[in-house]
Amino acid sequence: MFEYTQQILLKVSFDKVLFRKELKKAVKWLKSDERRMLMVWCIATFGHRYSDIISEVFRQVSRS
Repeated sequence: MFEYTQQILLKVSFDKVLFRKELKKAVKWLKSDERRMLMVWCIATFGHRYSDIISEVFRQVSRS
């Protein structure tokens, strides 16, 4: 599931709204260890572009 999520995020990364939507879905589906890996991967891959979205989504997950 982690690899599938990476593929989806790469495909929708051209659009900020789609990226946020797919990232939110992904963090709901993934197990906690996969979520941590996804966060690291997202920061490394999209941090320069979507750091605000990445922070927001993973902050919401940690509150839940």
